[in-house]
Amino acid sequence: MDYNDSVKNRLRRIEGQVRGVLSMMEQEKDCRDVVTQLTAIRSAIDRTIGYVVGSNLEACIREELEKGNVPEKVIKEAVEMLVKSR
Repeated sequence: MDYNDSVKNRLRRIEGQVRGVLSMMEQEKDCRDVVTQLTAIRSAIDRTIGYVVGSNLEACIREELEKGNVPEKVIKEAVEMLVKSR
């Protein structure tokens, strides 16, 4: 799968958020603020997973249809990936 700049930029932002949380911990910031930022990171990761799975699913379904196959297996695998990510 080709990972476009959009998904890479999402991960770079998440990386920056993680560095920010580490800095907050080193500065002994309030745990509520740290947890709030960690929650934002988890949400950003969840959205990125959804984007990657969705994009990949679309490409895989098209590929299966072009081959004349039913894309049921590909859809099931995508759903399993999303379930595992939770």
